[in-house]
Amino acid sequence: MSAAFAEALPKAELHVHLEGTLEPDDLMRFAARNGVDLPWRTPDEVRAAYSYTDLGEFLQLYYMGCTVLASRTDFHELTTAYLHRAAAQGVRRAEMFVSPQSFMGRVPVADVLGGVLDAIADARTDLGVDGAVLVIAQRHRTEAEALELLDVIAPLRESLLGVGLGGAEVGNPPSKFARFFADARRRGYRLACHAGEEGPAEYVREALDAGVERIDHGYTAAADPALVRRLRDEGVPLTMCPLSNLRLRVVDTLDDYPVMRLHDEGVVVSVNSDDPPCFGGYVADNYTALGLSTAQLAALARSSFSASFAPAGDVAAGIVAVDAFVGSQPNVADAP
Repeated sequence: MSAAFAEALPKAELHVHLEGTLEPDDLMRFAARNGVDLPWRTPDEVRAAYSYTDLGEFLQLYYMGCTVLASRTDFHELTTAYLHRAAAQGVRRAEMFVSPQSFMGRVPVADVLGGVLDAIADARTDLGVDGAVLVIAQRHRTEAEALELLDVIAPLRESLLGVGLGGAEVGNPPSKFARFFADARRRGYRLACHAGEEGPAEYVREALDAGVERIDHGYTAAADPALVRRLRDEGVPLTMCPLSNLRLRVVDTLDDYPVMRLHDEGVVVSVNSDDPPCFGGYVADNYTALGLSTAQLAALARSSFSASFAPAGDVAAGIVAVDAFVGSQPNVADAP
């Protein structure tokens, strides 16, 4: 299967952490700009650090990277850089995670989110890419802090698409944040939750019980037939991240990665990059890594729009764009 096909295929990206899109060169540039001392001296040293044994080890590096972002300008540049790379990989809509809790007390939330939102507005004009923000609460913190986060971001409510839950999963089940999800729903946010990455399938079930509309990862749900049926019947999508799961040792190989099995069983599933420079690839690279046929990749691209929180007309337009692209390509039904 041609990598060029995967790159040009219109798609939505629904699971990407903006703070985790910092390329090593930009990480060092921001650190120099803001006077942040890092344990690395060159971008190559940063790249060499991208080796992890589990999610917890990765998160230590991730939070260290957050320390180099210090201004509205930084967040604007960060978001702009990601959206340019995403556009080059066929992304037509990006629903991006931002975690203001990583910056509280250091960077005003209005600057964090304002820089991101300004870059999204620019990209709509400059790149033809539509963007939206989901604010992430970090599950290693308390539910009280998550509820406080909803109050802090309230002035920007009309500019934000939704909220989610991320961070260290094991020992921090979604049920711990039931009031957070209920309050977010009352405020009109769309709801997402990281579950079933390193945590058990039961965490996915708890997220569904809390009214979550989209599950980020959901890998461990694939081994629970009753849960797969529930995801299918309730139409709750999974935003899966193959290269992330591989690099964090959730899986040993992508040879039997369950994305197409879930799709064939009726679950709406999309492919995403998570934290692309940290895991070895942007969204099209994740498509390519699965070794699927072009017809299968096109099916996943359609699902990426179906799984989005975009208005119905935009979802339909995205699917039409996939069909038009596929129609312009020879031998799409061929196996790789």
